[in-house]
Amino acid sequence: MIMNLNILTYLAICLFAGLIAGKIVKQIKLPNVTGYLIIGIIVGPCCLKLVPREVVESFDIISEMALGFIAFSIGGEFKLDYLKKIGKSPIVIAIFESFVAVLFVDTVLIATGHSVPFSLCLGAIAAATAPAATLMVVRQYKADGPVTRTLLPVVAIDDATALMAFGISVAVAKALTATGGSSFLATLLDPVYEIGGAFLFGGLLGVGLAFLTRFYHSRSNRLSGAIAFIFLCEGVCDLAGFSSLLACMVMSAVFVNLSNEYGKVFEQVDRITPPLFMLFFLVSGADLDIYIIPTVGMVGILYVVFRVIGKVIGSSIGSALSHTDPVVRKWLGFTLIPQAGVAIGLSSIAMQVVPAYGEQIRAVILCGTVIYELTGPVITKLALTKAGEIKA
Repeated sequence: MIMNLNILTYLAICLFAGLIAGKIVKQIKLPNVTGYLIIGIIVGPCCLKLVPREVVESFDIISEMALGFIAFSIGGEFKLDYLKKIGKSPIVIAIFESFVAVLFVDTVLIATGHSVPFSLCLGAIAAATAPAATLMVVRQYKADGPVTRTLLPVVAIDDATALMAFGISVAVAKALTATGGSSFLATLLDPVYEIGGAFLFGGLLGVGLAFLTRFYHSRSNRLSGAIAFIFLCEGVCDLAGFSSLLACMVMSAVFVNLSNEYGKVFEQVDRITPPLFMLFFLVSGADLDIYIIPTVGMVGILYVVFRVIGKVIGSSIGSALSHTDPVVRKWLGFTLIPQAGVAIGLSSIAMQVVPAYGEQIRAVILCGTVIYELTGPVITKLALTKAGEIKA
């Protein structure tokens, strides 16, 4: 175990470990993100302890920054002429894949004898999908085609549907348990405030970023401005209680539709993010507690399995209703498996608003995160390959 190193040395260890992992997984044709997560587990507190727990916890700022850039990148997919071309299908698919997953988990938990409030709270988190791992796979393999072009808007919308599902489910659970505290209406309005505030604030920042690019023409100044807006968006959202992921997506979406210079800005941003994303996934792996897996029992198995079934069936139904390409109907659901940040955040909220079930919900979600984050990128790659969107 390495002791008494400073933060820069630990960052160097993480980057070197990520470089080695990327080289190894490339030889066995696995996505880089899987290698980063696995090497993170190995060097982290659960295995070799090269990066101790307190150091991993001090890297929270890396995760916040990386998620901001990931959301900003995904929001750039919402260009109006592109949305007109693909129509309403991403919205329809996102709604169905989210709520069918929730319905499946709720139903199977209640049918197997678990309490209704617990089932509702845990089931609601099933809607959330982690955009980071999916985006990394798409970028690494330069995937392109109808599945990929539908996937990115769907995972962007997914967080909004997850917040709404969770807000409604927690409100119902609290009403059923009648533990007092905030009212049913107040709990129900929480996600409205979180989502509405994110849309409004993100939209304003998008206008501001477009305005800034008119006055600054050098690449370095535009890059600095974009980074400043991403950090401002995340910082204010954390203070105000808005969804920072959603706000960064909205900011980016407004920016790409108002500025003709968005391509140059995104090109510059993409140049600086690879080491940040490497650190993000490696730290995420180091933060995963693999010893929690055996503790969750049958409820964990039911959650992990039926969430995936719900995602696959829900996306297929949504694709059929919106008349998308058959290849989207067949393979899109398998690219929606990864789950991480938003789900863990919702499980933390559950510990506060439904304390009777909070600890068990968090254990199941952390276990699911370990499984989904390790298997999800591989399954995403296989699905996109079968769909013909990753070339050999």
